[in-house]
Parts: sequence; structure tokens; C-alpha cells
Amino acid sequence: MTMPAVFRSPAVRWLALLALCGAYLQGGLVKVMDLNGAQAEMAHFGLHPAHLAAAAVILLELGASALVLTGRLRWLGALALAGFTTAAALMANRYWEAPADARFMTMNAFYEHIGLAGAWVLVAWHDLTERTHGRR
Repeated sequence: MTMPAVFRSPAVRWLALLALCGAYLQGGLVKVMDLNGAQAEMAHFGLHPAHLAAAAVILLELGASALVLTGRLRWLGALALAGFTTAAALMANRYWEAPADARFMTMNAFYEHIGLAGAWVLVAWHDLTERTHGRR
């Protein structure tokens, strides 16, 4: 099998999507296993009521990942994760407000999140393009 054929295989595509979903699956499952910790995290970022915010985040992380991995409304799951990731970066990685000794690490995390959001937009674009051209 040639290298281009390997990269076009459904298994490689699914594993790449699983890798993109990994942090969200892990995050959602950890929050489910520690609801008090999830609520404390939401309160830390000023999201109230914390129990509703935690439930919404869990549903989004696990539900959108399921959409992406099953291929059912993949574009919608990908756009939801893009929006969530952008919002999280803006809330948690405000490097422009960070003290000088933490600025580099916070800035790096911010742009990593923005890059990941861009990857999700690309997943949505690719899925919608395939649907438009009947390649599903």
C-alpha cells in the first residue's frame, strides 16, 4: 500500500479524529467522575450556576465528540468544539493579562487552542464539502 493510500484510509481518518477528540473525551469523562471538581472549575471561570455550566460542558465535550467520531452531523460537532475551544482559550488563557513570568506559557496555550479551533473548522469544512459533492 502506498503512503497516499494509507493516509486516505478510513482507519487513519478515524484515528486522527479520535486524536482531535481526545482532550474533550478525557475532559468530559473526568468531569462526570468528579462533578464537584467540575462545578468548582466552572465557578473559578465565573460561570454560574456552576452545576448547569458543568452539565453543559460535559454534554458538549462528549456529545460533540460523538458526532465527530460517528460521522453523524460531524460538521456540527466540529463547529461546536471550535466555538467551545475558542471560548475556553479566551477565558482560561488571557496571556495579555498574565504576569510577566507566566505570559509565555499562557500565550503558548492560547495559540495552541486557537490552532485546535482552526483544525475543527477544517474538519467541518471538509465534512460539508464531502456532503455537497456526494462523497459520503
